[in-house]
Amino acid sequence: MKISATKSTLRQIRTEATAIFIPEDKNLFDTEISSLKKIFGKSILDLLKSENFHGKENETISFYTHNKLPAKRLYLAGIGKIEKVSLEIIRRAAANVAKHAEILKIKNISYRPLISGIEKNNKLPFEKIAQAIIEGSMLSLYKFDKYLTENKKDRVRIKTITLFDSLDSNIRILKNIIHKTEIICNATYLARDLANAPANEIYPETLAKIATESARKYGYSAVVWDKKRIEKEGFGGLIAVNSGSAKPPCFIILEHNPEISNPDTIVLVGKGITFDSGGISIKPSAGMSEMKMDMSGAAAVIGTMEAAARLRLPIRLIGLIPATENLPSGSAMKPGDIIKHYGGKTSEVDNTDAEGRLILADALVYAQKFDPELIIDIATLTGACVVALGNHATGMMGNDENIMARLKEAGETTYERVWQLPLFEEYEKQIKSDVADVKNVGGRWAGAITAALFLKKFFPKNKDYKWTHLDIAGTAILEEPQTYIPKGASGVGVRLLIEFLKNWKSGDHTRQ
Repeated sequence: MKISATKSTLRQIRTEATAIFIPEDKNLFDTEISSLKKIFGKSILDLLKSENFHGKENETISFYTHNKLPAKRLYLAGIGKIEKVSLEIIRRAAANVAKHAEILKIKNISYRPLISGIEKNNKLPFEKIAQAIIEGSMLSLYKFDKYLTENKKDRVRIKTITLFDSLDSNIRILKNIIHKTEIICNATYLARDLANAPANEIYPETLAKIATESARKYGYSAVVWDKKRIEKEGFGGLIAVNSGSAKPPCFIILEHNPEISNPDTIVLVGKGITFDSGGISIKPSAGMSEMKMDMSGAAAVIGTMEAAARLRLPIRLIGLIPATENLPSGSAMKPGDIIKHYGGKTSEVDNTDAEGRLILADALVYAQKFDPELIIDIATLTGACVVALGNHATGMMGNDENIMARLKEAGETTYERVWQLPLFEEYEKQIKSDVADVKNVGGRWAGAITAALFLKKFFPKNKDYKWTHLDIAGTAILEEPQTYIPKGASGVGVRLLIEFLKNWKSGDHTRQ
């Protein structure tokens, strides 16, 4: 798919279909329709009446132009009241157009980013509007169809998306934002592809290979530890979780801008369980196939590292991915086992299906070797977070309110929203062990919180590391599609983290 910008107008743009955004406000609506009336005559009024189109949010209509425009088809995408228009509304409007155009087997579409009344009544920046249009259209067209053999050849894909404007200054803005947004969307595609792929395609070694290939292609570094090195270094959690699998584990270390030092070192840690059966504490068979996506945190980290490198973000960024399968066998980790983690802390295994926190614990301690300003872990960690927040918000916990506020702001901008949950000390007694430093589950209540508190135990009390935990169990794996997010892997985390990271230098984040 090619995304481009061109200097043109609605009367000049030559694509199979073109789209404009129509506000619901009467004066703005009437202004837009009056300009269309000059092109199409009174027939446009009859059409709007018959289609009951008023410019409301999620209203989309299209019609043939009958040679009155170079484009064969014109889309009108409603965006609602102008003062309430958000980037997400624009994303969804652009996505609705793109998906409908693809159904009609249209190969190239164009959008006019200039929205009537937006500058006076809303103040959304032109470049942000353009980015939202690209994101909505591009992300909505994603399909994981590499294994489909029937009717695949009959599918007609949209090949080009064009943004047009009549001002040279806006074209320069569009070309810059297209380049950056394509990178972010392609990284999200990568994360979706990795998580959607079956476990017989993506397992620790192949996940490491893809990360290494990305690093080689885009100029960041990748080091992969094999099982022997993992054992030597004392990653007891990763080895224990892997003990039931015939496939060896990997520990993947990715690095962008290694020459930059603090306070610009950030470590991302992604959970890389390439298939999670639950181990001895086996999951129900219904829905277990989704557990190929239990490495969505790892996928998000790889996608973010690739995008950060391609965008040349001026920070030192490190990605750590402990990768393994969690399977039952005669050699598998058992309830009651005690694990010695990297760094020396011990944990009691009460439930082998609470495995993600065991491998993250090793990686979080290792992350401290880089003396980073911030550590963020991202993981499909708990079903409890899905119960609490559903599929529309990522659970967020951490020890720095400023960092979490900035992540929340990035979440609102990208609509990969996060919601803070508490880490009150009263919950800690639930993970107290009689035989080890900590127990890996805390009972039925507040499971997302006790999982985060387990991870917190692996930070030393005498060192002030800033840390945020993102539980994406509900947002990474979707049972029903959303406007520009398909069923299955959402690729959540990439756009959120890039938005946060690109603004890192502008925030107050230095250690106190």
